[in-house]
Amino acid sequence: MAPVNNKSSRHIWFPVIHSPWSDIIKFLLVIAALAWLIYRGTESLGYNWQWHRVSKYILSVEDGKLIFGPLIQGLLVTLRICGWSLVFSFLFGLLTALLRMSDSLVGRSVARCYLELIRNTPLLVQLFFLYFVVAPVLDIDRFTAGVLTLSLFEGAYASEIFRAGIVSIARGQWEAAHSLGLSTFHTYRHIVLPQAIRYILPPLTSQAVALIKDSALVSTIAIYDLTMQGQIIISETFLTFEIWFTVAAIYLVLTVVLSTMADIMAYRLKTAS
Repeated sequence: MAPVNNKSSRHIWFPVIHSPWSDIIKFLLVIAALAWLIYRGTESLGYNWQWHRVSKYILSVEDGKLIFGPLIQGLLVTLRICGWSLVFSFLFGLLTALLRMSDSLVGRSVARCYLELIRNTPLLVQLFFLYFVVAPVLDIDRFTAGVLTLSLFEGAYASEIFRAGIVSIARGQWEAAHSLGLSTFHTYRHIVLPQAIRYILPPLTSQAVALIKDSALVSTIAIYDLTMQGQIIISETFLTFEIWFTVAAIYLVLTVVLSTMADIMAYRLKTAS
């Protein structure tokens, strides 16, 4: 009998343990490199950093009372806009998805026209159209116009997410619900949507993050949100780099918090099932 070659059996493979600290160190190194490049660039321009002046535009203390600075006031406006826009965009998205999947020709046509109109025109153009054309006719204030524009724009994309989640539910679930005598409304409420939420939560989170970033455009119609307040401070103080870095950091904190909350909800839904 020919001898058996056992060379391959001599190789012992050990699992590679990926430490999160390596990612943290790499991230810090990238941030340090970017900070150094920005510092060298501004140094060549002769820019004088004045970070000590930024704090009063965030929080200040007067007579023992904590006073919100312009940036925090703008942040509160941004949170109001994003909160209302998230609610209405998800409602518009769900309604549009249901219309596209309905048996009504009119419903499908309306949903299709809405999607094509919103997705094929820029958000800024829609914002100007609603504020300068529609708002004077319907007597809508600028805050409502901003919320409505963001809701319609993000709702068009959310509708595709809802539709994909609903379609992913097996046909047998629908047949079982109908065999139990459930109506279409109760089938969606008790059977389809509770299962679909596990699939649509991650992409909906990404859409919510996009809404937060897109909300900066409402500053173009003189809504004093975070971006608008930053522009005003810069025009008065010329703290261009300090204020824009601060504004960017606040937006980053908002999106990270939202993503973290969505991850926690997704984990709980997964463990509950």
